Amino acid sequence: MEHIHYISNDHLSIERIGEIVYNHYKLQLSDDARRRIERCRTYLDDRIKREDTPIYGVTTGFGSLCNVSISKDQLSQLQINLIKSHACGVGDRLPADIVKMMMLLKVQSLSYGYSGCKLDTVQRLIDMYNADIVPVVYAQGSLGASGDLVPLAHMSLPLVGLGEVEVDGKVMSGEQLLKKMNWAPIELASKEGLALLNGTQNMSAQAVWAIINAERLSQWADVIAAMSLDAFDGRIDPFFDAVHQVRPHRGQIETASTVRELLEGSELIDRPKSHVQDPYSFRCVPQVHGAVKDTIRYVSSVIDIEINSATDNPTVCPDDDLIISGGNFHGEPIALPMDFLSIAMSELADISERRIYRLVSGLRDLPSFLVAKPGLNSGFMITQYTAASVVSLNKTLAMPSSIDNIPSCQDQEDLVSMGANAALKLRAVVDNTERVLAIELFNAAQALDFRKPLRSSPAIMRIHDDYRKIVPFIDIDQLMYPHIEKSIQFLRHEPLTRL
Repeated sequence: MEHIHYISNDHLSIERIGEIVYNHYKLQLSDDARRRIERCRTYLDDRIKREDTPIYGVTTGFGSLCNVSISKDQLSQLQINLIKSHACGVGDRLPADIVKMMMLLKVQSLSYGYSGCKLDTVQRLIDMYNADIVPVVYAQGSLGASGDLVPLAHMSLPLVGLGEVEVDGKVMSGEQLLKKMNWAPIELASKEGLALLNGTQNMSAQAVWAIINAERLSQWADVIAAMSLDAFDGRIDPFFDAVHQVRPHRGQIETASTVRELLEGSELIDRPKSHVQDPYSFRCVPQVHGAVKDTIRYVSSVIDIEINSATDNPTVCPDDDLIISGGNFHGEPIALPMDFLSIAMSELADISERRIYRLVSGLRDLPSFLVAKPGLNSGFMITQYTAASVVSLNKTLAMPSSIDNIPSCQDQEDLVSMGANAALKLRAVVDNTERVLAIELFNAAQALDFRKPLRSSPAIMRIHDDYRKIVPFIDIDQLMYPHIEKSIQFLRHEPLTRL
């Protein structure tokens, strides 16, 4: 059965975007969205006909060329020239899922009827999306200020038969695509190129991807920390609700409650302890993991607003008879939160690495480096090195991009957000955090096996036993990197809903 998502004025959630992209929904404009798009375009055409006052980006050049008027017979060529000249991307290609999120978000933004796009232009984007035609978009080039000009230019080139796309694993030119699909190139009208290129859909798509994965990793971090705590013979006292009610941060309370539930019924957690305290990396899991949860929640609330907004320029407001050259394309509102989320996820990896270090240190009756015969075997010694290396890189990546500024466009664009760089770094930090958590799981499962015949809780043992189906107990030295990769894949594909 084919799933269809109707593009409308209804609220579009981050979770829904993930569902649409990863469950292969088709897109379709609602009747209301069609009316909004057509009404705005009709209004814009009428304004151009009835007055000679320059309208930025519609009858003028762009950026610092805003004072150069363009004759009416050249307005279409102006928009095509804009897309051509702005497609200056470099670096790696953006992944297909993120490009598809960009396309979805661009369609959503244009559908509100404040951008002046023609219906056939929006529909062509939808047709490309539905046919799984993915434009080749390069990761670097956007300042996150006049929108994501460079990546959105690459996304838009195939509409006019330019650029490149990937179809069924094969890269072809935009011209070849039009022939393959028997499509005519879109004839861009006034303002359309600007509507396509202005906007924050590149930043927003990467932020959506990061939030979806950050939420998943935040859940996994609690599970893995609970396994590590039990394997390390840790204390449950710091997770009692009473201590968190006197400092009632929401994420802190949630984390403590989750860990208590995960460890309910554990033979290890209930046995008497000879030590009075655990290190911070265990004792302060509620405070650190909880702060990350609260950060994800805040960043999600900001991105939620952004993906339900019209972010191109100028803004066309038929009801108010206004065409306003403003700054809704500026990425600052989401650049700052994306940097914040990079810092939070970096901390989630940081505390995970500290727990790895404790597990391999030969403490609390665990063997050095979690191997039965240390000396001849190095065991898990170097897994901690790898985690430390990744955590160190995260600390560099977590340096905020949004505090930087390099003026552009002859100083017309004199304060840029660098939000696209914040998005790129955020994705890297999220990926790195997943790797560190996978290494902790690798170590925690090994340490837990040394506690036999005592067992952890039913919930933790279910995770442990499922994990053991793909990653074995390590008794003597062997190649470790395949096990780390399998651990990463386990975190990506093992459902947490059964806990």
